[in-house]
Amino acid sequence: MTPESPLAIEDYALIGDCLTGALVGRNGSIDWLCLPRFDSDACFAALLGDSGNGRWKIAPAAGGRGIRRYREGTMILETRFQGEAGEVCVTDFMAAGGENSHIVRIVEGVRGRVPMRMECALRFNHGRTVPWVTRLEGERGVCAIAGPDQVVLRTPVAVHGHEYTTVAEFDANEGERLVFTLSHSPSHLPRPAAIDAAAAMADTERRWREFAARNTYRGQWTPFVDRSLLTLRALTYRPTGGIVAAPTSSLPEQIGGSRNWDYRFCWLRDATLTLFALMRAGYTEEAAAWRDWLHRAVAGSPAQIQILYGLLGERRIEEWEVDWLPGYEGSRPVRIGNAAAGQVQLDVFGEVQECLHQARRHRLAAASTAWDLQRGIVKHLAEIWMNPDEGMWEVRGGAKNFTFSKIMAWVALDRMIRDAEAFDLPGPVERWRALRREIFETVMRHGIDRERGCFVQEFGGHELDASLLLIPTVGFLPPNDPHVRATVQAVERELLDDGLVRRYRAGNQADGQHGEEGVFLACSFWLVDVYAMQGRAREAEALLERLLSLCNDVGLLSEEYDPRARRLVGNFPQAFSHVALVLSAMQLTEGGRRAAPPGEHAKAA
Repeated sequence: MTPESPLAIEDYALIGDCLTGALVGRNGSIDWLCLPRFDSDACFAALLGDSGNGRWKIAPAAGGRGIRRYREGTMILETRFQGEAGEVCVTDFMAAGGENSHIVRIVEGVRGRVPMRMECALRFNHGRTVPWVTRLEGERGVCAIAGPDQVVLRTPVAVHGHEYTTVAEFDANEGERLVFTLSHSPSHLPRPAAIDAAAAMADTERRWREFAARNTYRGQWTPFVDRSLLTLRALTYRPTGGIVAAPTSSLPEQIGGSRNWDYRFCWLRDATLTLFALMRAGYTEEAAAWRDWLHRAVAGSPAQIQILYGLLGERRIEEWEVDWLPGYEGSRPVRIGNAAAGQVQLDVFGEVQECLHQARRHRLAAASTAWDLQRGIVKHLAEIWMNPDEGMWEVRGGAKNFTFSKIMAWVALDRMIRDAEAFDLPGPVERWRALRREIFETVMRHGIDRERGCFVQEFGGHELDASLLLIPTVGFLPPNDPHVRATVQAVERELLDDGLVRRYRAGNQADGQHGEEGVFLACSFWLVDVYAMQGRAREAEALLERLLSLCNDVGLLSEEYDPRARRLVGNFPQAFSHVALVLSAMQLTEGGRRAAPPGEHAKAA
């Protein structure tokens, strides 16, 4: 069989069961799947290589790309293939609620007769290991085992082996319905039992629609908000409530480049915005689960808080390179794990405090030890806030005095003061006030370019950073403060590319990386928010509409967008992009009110 390359990133859709997720292409091929968890080894890794690295394809034998959609209010995907001989629909979903993952693929003949072909090439260990495959007794299908994993493929048609791939040829006739299932379990346990596909579909559809129905947002952009919230739910690891940044690893920020990272972990930086989006949309139960995950993850010595953790809160996350995978469209290296877990990033202390502040403010019942943990964080932060760090973008060019890191240290103190006063919690409030004032004055003295009047990426520097668009959102300064306005104007002059926002100028000294990257979609949504907060409603709405136009045909966004190639880049789908979409849509619907809680700005620091 001739190897097939992966599709464009936007040609994939996500299905999931809140344990893991799979990417399904418009050509009917599942090219990415990690079992049994989001962060496990991939058993379908064609996304980062070719079909020889593992995939499961069910499509017309003649090939082609289908027209697809999600069933309303669900993560159940329907792909229709049309041809002269007939039409066929392939419905893909992962059964909800079980301990093991089951992928169900239903082939339905819609019109005429369509010759079909199935190819299932399981490759454990990130596309490297060919499993031992045996036929099932008493039913059609095979069982594949390698090391700790076993996967059972059950089919309604006869299969045969060819070049280490399980293959079937069959016809999809009008009115006929054929069910294929793929089930996983540990190899030391009995084979996973067959599931009732019809019952599983009904239960899965019910669960997704019940979740979607709880969304309280109603506005002009409801379909995009609905899909984003469903995507966030699909990126949630059900046993713990942790939310992965993306279900993929090493999808490049520049096609052919080396900016390829593993995002199958939970970032503290995502915590506040995710919590706020969930609460504003009515998902208090999910918000509480995410808050509880965060509280468990960071428990212990404040000096040992990391910026990212595993799905259970694991701290040991080592980064290594998969040298047998060529990378997406030749983008190397392929990385598994993320060395940023060992970085010091001061802004995460502010993110944690903001998250717990928001939870307390919205009456989510707090853990009894939450306040003690917060006091420990602030005590530690008071000792280290003036130190250089790697910044919120996890740069690899060495530690700097990043302006936004210091601003988030200010946020940590500010939220502690607010909570102590509003909820009568004990603590040295006057000492906190003095430290908050010291941090504010330091930022205003060293974090502003005096010639341009704008905030800059690092103390004493001249480079811009899109994170500074969050200054009014976190309450450090009002949206119409002269320095904030100057910062927005500088971003418009220096960081816009085709009307969208870059994080910073790639390749600058702080970045420490080679090559370019696309525009960062979350940053572009932040500009929407600032426009709205400054009363520039027409510009905010125009930019939001432009960003929504970048969603693929089923409403998904990646981390970045390449304005030259006009395609999505970076890991996909990206939780941060979808959270930012939800908050921008809500803010504009509500007439430009602040996304973050109103309160004293730094003038009262």
